[in-house]
Amino acid sequence: MPSFSTATLIGATGLIGSHLLTLLKNDTDFSEIRLLVRQPFGNTNARTTVMLTDFNDPQSLKRGIEGSEIVFCAIGTTQKKVGGDKQAYRKIDYDIAVNSAILCKESGCRTFVLVSSVGANAASNNFYLQLKGEIEEALAATGIHSLSIFRPSMLLGDRQEKRIGERIGQMAMKAFSFAIPAKYKPIEAKEVAAAMVAAAKQGKAGYHVYEYNDIKSTTRTTT
Repeated sequence: MPSFSTATLIGATGLIGSHLLTLLKNDTDFSEIRLLVRQPFGNTNARTTVMLTDFNDPQSLKRGIEGSEIVFCAIGTTQKKVGGDKQAYRKIDYDIAVNSAILCKESGCRTFVLVSSVGANAASNNFYLQLKGEIEEALAATGIHSLSIFRPSMLLGDRQEKRIGERIGQMAMKAFSFAIPAKYKPIEAKEVAAAMVAAAKQGKAGYHVYEYNDIKSTTRTTT
């Protein structure tokens, strides 16, 4: 029998999200995998439910969150996608994550797992890191029973979209990984996804941050 009822995934098309989806589909500990997406989505199985969601509509998002036991949020955009519009960037990264967490708490869902970034800090002068820090603070304020924040550095793996600069950066980071402080080392996206699933299953009460070494140790305990 499955150990958990419904795991909901937001951001299934991203690099980490796609790995999360693969892991969850193959994990019989979950009876239902719910995907909240903007457009029709394939890559499913009998235990997967696709819910077309208007993330700007609280009622639409609420329908997707209600009944969930665990919510994974791997949503994220880039400056290129929003044409450099910081407000549009914030509307995706901040609003979707924070509104989902609030609804998660209100509906009785006890576990929320988020992909953030190494260096996240609400006091940072860097827009991206400041935004990630603000998201983390807002999520902590919801009082969700189990909140796990993952802060990877550069992610390794093949994206559906081609990012030439990122690909070059990945190769450089891998080559000089031995000289990089642990928390800033590049890491495989599939490792982050595996650690997220493991942390969600543990459901430890409180606020927990996972950086490079924490992610590595969490995946080691599940293999």
